[in-house]
Amino acid sequence: MNKISNIIFFFLILILFPNFLSAKIENKIVLKVENEIITNYEIKNKILVTLFLAGEDINQDNIDKLKKNSLDALIQLKLKKIELEKYQIKTNYNQVNSYLNSISSNDINNLKKKFKDNNLDYKLFLNEVETSLMWQELIYKIYSNKIEIDKKNIDKEINKIINNQTNIKEFKISEIEIFTNSNQSDDQKVSKILDQIEKNGFETTAEKYSMSSSASNKGDLGWISAKSLSKEILNVLNNIRPGEITKPIKRQNSTLILKLYDLRNLKPEKVNITKLRERLINKKKNELFNLYSNSYLSKLKNTSFIEYK
Repeated sequence: MNKISNIIFFFLILILFPNFLSAKIENKIVLKVENEIITNYEIKNKILVTLFLAGEDINQDNIDKLKKNSLDALIQLKLKKIELEKYQIKTNYNQVNSYLNSISSNDINNLKKKFKDNNLDYKLFLNEVETSLMWQELIYKIYSNKIEIDKKNIDKEINKIINNQTNIKEFKISEIEIFTNSNQSDDQKVSKILDQIEKNGFETTAEKYSMSSSASNKGDLGWISAKSLSKEILNVLNNIRPGEITKPIKRQNSTLILKLYDLRNLKPEKVNITKLRERLINKKKNELFNLYSNSYLSKLKNTSFIEYK
């Protein structure tokens, strides 16, 4: 088994693509993951698509910062494809179209046109979307017993929330989420978004630049109970007034900006229990899904043969 370190990955890409933006890249095999191959054409397309969807400028500096992460993402994609071949999981085209609509403001044909206008390979992108959605189904299938949430415990948590408070605080908020990579250029990216908010408004900026699925709805998240928010986000929202936006909230691979439109304190009997239950269940499911998915991929990577060609 051949494990290629992160340093070798980065060094490899620097050698292959020293002038990535201007170079006409020949379609050569870079890596072999078991029986799957990764070409330099795929790496280039992955980088450019990531920048395009994140609304970032396509320049050499931004490209250089994405080389290693893009290669890692493609290795994970190939590992997923290999594992999916062992199971009878078919593409759910309703899910695929739902995702594509969410990132294209319900205009998939326009998304395809933008890919063509920017010389991006839509078929490769579509294949990645289909593989990712099938992977989600596989993880839920394998870990269904562990990912399934005990609704009785959820109800107990809801009852505890209601019984321990005379009023339930809710926030009406919208979001903008942008791709960041924990480096010095992040400040410039965030500054650009803040400038766009100042010039064009939060909703227009969310629709144009946000990488979140809520972008198709101008970032609108509706009314959210304080108890279904993380402590970090709750603390930030508690320190601003309606009409204001939060300071940028840094996550692992993204930065989040929220706008508070309104807040209210509901009496327990007026709380929308159905929506609160749904948000709590989805939050816990997502946490468990990410845990098991990352663990599964880590195991596959450690037991797979990855060879530089």
